[in-house]
Amino acid sequence: MTESRTLLPGTPGEVPAWYRKPGVWAWTAMGATALLFANLAWQRRWMSDDGLIVLRTVRHLYEGNGAVFNAGERVEANTSTLWTFLVWLFGLIPGAGLEWVAVVTGLVCAVGGLVLAMAGARRLHRPAGTGLVLPAGALLVCALPPFLDFATSGLETGLISLWLGGSWWLVVRRATGVTERSWPVALALGLGPLVRPDLALFSAFGFAALSFVAWRGWLRALGLVAVAGALPLAYQVFRMGYYGLVTPNTAVAKEASAVHWDRGLRYLADLVSPYTLWLPLLLLAGVFVLVARLLPRTRVTLVLIAFPLLAGLVMAVYVLRIGGDFMHGRMLLPALFALLLPVMAVPVTRWTALLVAAVGGWALVAGIWLRVPYDADARHYDPATGIADERGYWSAASGREHPMHGDDYATAMGLREAEAMLREAPSSMVIAQRGSWLRYPAAAPDGTFVVGSIGALGMVAPLEVRVHDVYGLVSPLAAHSEAAGSRRSGHEKDLPPAWNVADGGGAGEGALPADQIAAARVALECAEIREMLDSVRAPLTANRFWDNLTGAFARSALRYPADPRQVACR
Repeated sequence: MTESRTLLPGTPGEVPAWYRKPGVWAWTAMGATALLFANLAWQRRWMSDDGLIVLRTVRHLYEGNGAVFNAGERVEANTSTLWTFLVWLFGLIPGAGLEWVAVVTGLVCAVGGLVLAMAGARRLHRPAGTGLVLPAGALLVCALPPFLDFATSGLETGLISLWLGGSWWLVVRRATGVTERSWPVALALGLGPLVRPDLALFSAFGFAALSFVAWRGWLRALGLVAVAGALPLAYQVFRMGYYGLVTPNTAVAKEASAVHWDRGLRYLADLVSPYTLWLPLLLLAGVFVLVARLLPRTRVTLVLIAFPLLAGLVMAVYVLRIGGDFMHGRMLLPALFALLLPVMAVPVTRWTALLVAAVGGWALVAGIWLRVPYDADARHYDPATGIADERGYWSAASGREHPMHGDDYATAMGLREAEAMLREAPSSMVIAQRGSWLRYPAAAPDGTFVVGSIGALGMVAPLEVRVHDVYGLVSPLAAHSEAAGSRRSGHEKDLPPAWNVADGGGAGEGALPADQIAAARVALECAEIREMLDSVRAPLTANRFWDNLTGAFARSALRYPADPRQVACR
């Protein structure tokens, strides 16, 4: 009897009998890739200063103060609603330090997202092969340093990968008939704005794809719209009524609707150039062409291929439009991940194996040698663009390979002096960092810090002490000030500490101009500024909730000069 053989599509000849269980080999390859990514990301584990902002919010949740950064101020300082509450949930584990909770949860999410992304691609390509796959696009994810850095970091990047990979996997399963239920897919797609508001772009394309592949009439489509929109709509009503804004406060502070194409293009070049990223993308485009030819030529297949590519392109264009970010590569990672979804795992043929091997060669070189040119600089950032190797910067500043805790950052930032000032003050103080530390007596009961980077200080300062930043991420006064001009992305605002001194209600003389403090006191009595502060500080009654809700659009558009001497009350 002749030995049974199995033909390998695209490859002449036959393969041996051991290949008759391709699913085992496919999952072995995908599992090994996921373990490789997990190991590489763990070697670069860290907690970013911005990630510490989330942890102070979680601490306030435990204290019953709400999802706020400062007690008594309803300011939504975190862009990702789901990430905040995910950290809160796992932080309930007895003995779990919040820093470790954020780092490990982010890593698990990132690994899970990569696995689901590969599983979705394998399901898409199953009609084109026997099931054995190569981790094509996944190799790029494993090799690119920003993917590894932000898998931990305490930010929501890992959760974004999980949601993107999971949504893709669900849509592909529904389209290929693995499941007949559409509502769980719609529910998952609807979570995009809660993972991060700009992910509504991927949600829209994903929902359009779902509606096409699962079309059963307009009535059912409207039902899926209701399922997808229920949670984000409910939270949007809560956001507008509780926080008084249409978007998270971070979007106001960073002027998320502003247009900075030139800065965005520099941000793109900062990601592409150091790693010659165009090379693996070109190779993967070749892989995509090869495997697309093997797929059934149906409208469903076309939709499954098109929606992540279109979504990824639109997401990338949005990031470029707003000017990118100050963290190297971070804001472009979701768009790049979406673009890679159809080729995260591809069928084995002679030519795909050759091209994927070339991608693997690039990945080896990139993983070992290729870095941003300013990585070895003591500053770890590009002074021409303001873009930073954030992990490298804080690792060097703290003297730790894996900076994890607020104390690591507090020491590196010289915050101990400010802490001592507050402890030794006979009364409440406004302590501002403006080159040196400035102290002003204040009438507020517990004192206020005014600094640039707030994550570390937010972790080491008591929760009853108010912490404000000059950029407006957690400070309502700074968030609604006018941008200071073309500056580092995400740092457009620069509110003079005179506002905080005047807001503290105290008196005194010091290094700040007396006329600026006096002007700030007058400006704080302007009706529109007073109402904005009431929206976040006044007791949350039913009437206050309604006023916040109905005035959210006008309040989100409120801007006034950063210099209080230029403010003209309306």
